[in-house]
Amino acid sequence: MHRLSANSVSFLCAMVLAAGNTAARAETSKDTGRKRAPIRVAPHHAASSGSGVSSATSHSAVPRPAAFRAPRKAGPLMAGKAEEITVSSGVTPNGVSGHSAGGGMMPRQTEPFAKSGVTRDYIAAQAPATNALTLVRNVPGVVVASADPAGATDRMSVSIRGMNQNELGYELEGMNPSDVLYYSPTSSGWADTENIGSVMVTPGAPDLMAPTFSAVGGLVSETLRDPSHKFGGLLDLTYGGNNMRREFIRLESGELGHSGIRSFASFSDTQASNWRGPGDLHRWHVDFKAAKKWGDGNSISAFMSYNDVRESLYTYPTMAQWNAYGIDYNYRKDFTGNNTNYYKFHQYEWKHARASVQMKFKLADGLNLSVTPYIFDVDGTVQGGSTLNRNKAFLGSESASPLQFPEGSPSVQVAQSNDTFRESTFGINSVLDWKKGHNDLQFGYWYSYINYAEDPTYSLPDASGDASRWGQHPVLTASGAPLKQWDAHVIQQTNTLSLMDTYSLLHERLKISAGFKEAMITRTATNLMPGATYATGFSDAQPLPRVAISYQVTPRDQIYLNGTTAFREAAAITPSVDMFSAATGQMTSRHVSGGIKPEYSIAEELGYRHYGRYFNISLSLFNYNFTNRQITSSSLVEGTTITTSLNGGGQTTRGISGEISLPRWHHFTPYFSGQYLHATTDNNLASGSTFLPTAGKVAVLSPKFSGSIGLSYDDGHVFGNFAFNYVGSEYSTFMNDEKIPSYETANLGIGYRFNDVFFLKRPQIQLNMTNLGNSHYLSGAWGLTTNARNTLGTDGHTVIKGSAPTYITGGNFTGLVSFTTGF
Repeated sequence: MHRLSANSVSFLCAMVLAAGNTAARAETSKDTGRKRAPIRVAPHHAASSGSGVSSATSHSAVPRPAAFRAPRKAGPLMAGKAEEITVSSGVTPNGVSGHSAGGGMMPRQTEPFAKSGVTRDYIAAQAPATNALTLVRNVPGVVVASADPAGATDRMSVSIRGMNQNELGYELEGMNPSDVLYYSPTSSGWADTENIGSVMVTPGAPDLMAPTFSAVGGLVSETLRDPSHKFGGLLDLTYGGNNMRREFIRLESGELGHSGIRSFASFSDTQASNWRGPGDLHRWHVDFKAAKKWGDGNSISAFMSYNDVRESLYTYPTMAQWNAYGIDYNYRKDFTGNNTNYYKFHQYEWKHARASVQMKFKLADGLNLSVTPYIFDVDGTVQGGSTLNRNKAFLGSESASPLQFPEGSPSVQVAQSNDTFRESTFGINSVLDWKKGHNDLQFGYWYSYINYAEDPTYSLPDASGDASRWGQHPVLTASGAPLKQWDAHVIQQTNTLSLMDTYSLLHERLKISAGFKEAMITRTATNLMPGATYATGFSDAQPLPRVAISYQVTPRDQIYLNGTTAFREAAAITPSVDMFSAATGQMTSRHVSGGIKPEYSIAEELGYRHYGRYFNISLSLFNYNFTNRQITSSSLVEGTTITTSLNGGGQTTRGISGEISLPRWHHFTPYFSGQYLHATTDNNLASGSTFLPTAGKVAVLSPKFSGSIGLSYDDGHVFGNFAFNYVGSEYSTFMNDEKIPSYETANLGIGYRFNDVFFLKRPQIQLNMTNLGNSHYLSGAWGLTTNARNTLGTDGHTVIKGSAPTYITGGNFTGLVSFTTGF
């Protein structure tokens, strides 16, 4: 978009259309005296940019809201009709453009694979405390199981096409923002909602050049809004249910002199009580972004975020506990002196720091280079409750007795488990793109280095149950060493080489692509526990080919076909180190020599898109074949959360997903999405010396039906957004002998946007209500098992049921009121 002056944010343009031919009139720019190139008419539903700024060409008789409408200059009549053309960057201080397709829920896509997402128009209408994964809960194929009604925490699970969040890849401002060992997204720490420009979901076929190798189930990509050209800022104050209190402020530097550099910095403070049971949340967050563009295609964008969160955990009930107590099954508020379920024993604190610098350079005509170095650091502690016996304790396989308890304390005491971990990641992702004639050749290289350490210790509480003082002084063994379950140090290095070639035919209507990614991973681990294998590790290399064909049948219609491959190493450090019981000295988890066989998938997809005057529609048929399907599950062992990978064997997943949006009608914009999924286990799973008859069973966490209905309204002053979600029943065992019932949820946001008042720019008040009509449901599974009941194995012997599956309890009804204004 051409800028008339340093303080301008929009310009006025016109196009002259004559019968029989089209001519563009060059116009002299007022600030440079140069000729402006002809402006091409954009399709009717242009995609919103990541910053929420959109440009669209109106071919409809339905006008845009007056509050969003930019000045227009009508061209001459053609065949008795005048065509209005709107080119606008006029948005509210909160980034709302007022005319995004589907109310910001269906941005236009052109890639040869399924892709959906949300843009600023939709994001701005959601509860301000929510995070990226919660924002895409209406996207086809996405199921969000959240324990937090406000979406402010990571106490949640997300799946796409039946593949859980540990099977997804993640990208934030060009970097990989996730924990690459556990594949945990920790998305609540990425960026504050007010700074998010868009969140895109690519199920099954992520960008070959993305900095990830674990994206078996797809890629979730978040982009922040761009810094403003003008000095100013945004203030957002939120209060509501569960004692929620949140303050957010963003300051915009505007363009610094004539340097072309723009930046913003923001800070937020969020506090809330747990909606069930005792405990609370306190989150501090800082975002920063600076950008500069120069020349033809050169740019630098720097990003940084810091997140510090302390939160009391929720319980994860079994089905029996849920049926008996419902939402009343919680940690205890009071400390009795011997109860391990005291809520202060079950908390966590994480400190995340992320930073990336995206650099794009035009090296020559048709030759471009992008380079993104990044860092990710996290310090965290997850706490739990356990019991220690002074005279019967073990450090690894060796006796640790007598433990050094305080003078006069009893021999058996309640203790707090402190699972402390530290992770530092450095990465650099680069792509060289050469376009010549009909050919587009891309070469990518991604390097990632991870340094990870984890050593759970124990501390004793005082008489009031406070273990924070003792947390600085862990329980010591008879020899003076801290009592631990393991003491692990992991180094992982990843190198990937990617090559992608796209050839265009028929005036770029037909595009044929082929490429591959060679992923090479080396992991080494050490464990200092007595009796443990000191050094373990593995190296793996996987070639990942892919092909894609896209054909633009008409300017409004596209069909595509793709075939992709993906793989993922087992999650967590569990396969790499030996773990012991501090109570018995027995090994609770043994490392796997050479590593667990990685999950591998081959997928095919056939899709169709139409962006038209009367409706937009996107459909995708997909088929996946898995080997060594890795299912991530969690459990509490002596107060410490243990994450393991369950081998689900072979699996076949097939289905169809789609979304549709209708044009704005009297300021209303409807949206619909849905998915049918048929996922089955292909073989019998080993259980001890026999096999469970799981072949043909429905895969875990794979609801047959899921879908959403959305409706947005915005007349420039009054605005609102309603969303209804349905998730079908999901099995939590491989034997299909226990499942989560189907459930429905609904969210509503309404508000009013005022005109400018003194120095306040477009102040608004907004009410968000979540989980309307449903406050008693299970939203997902936390811990999975093979069988919840005794089962006959294939050889006729009984396979005794193991630990019961555990579940995520869905959030309650919550109302939040926000006051937002620019300045």
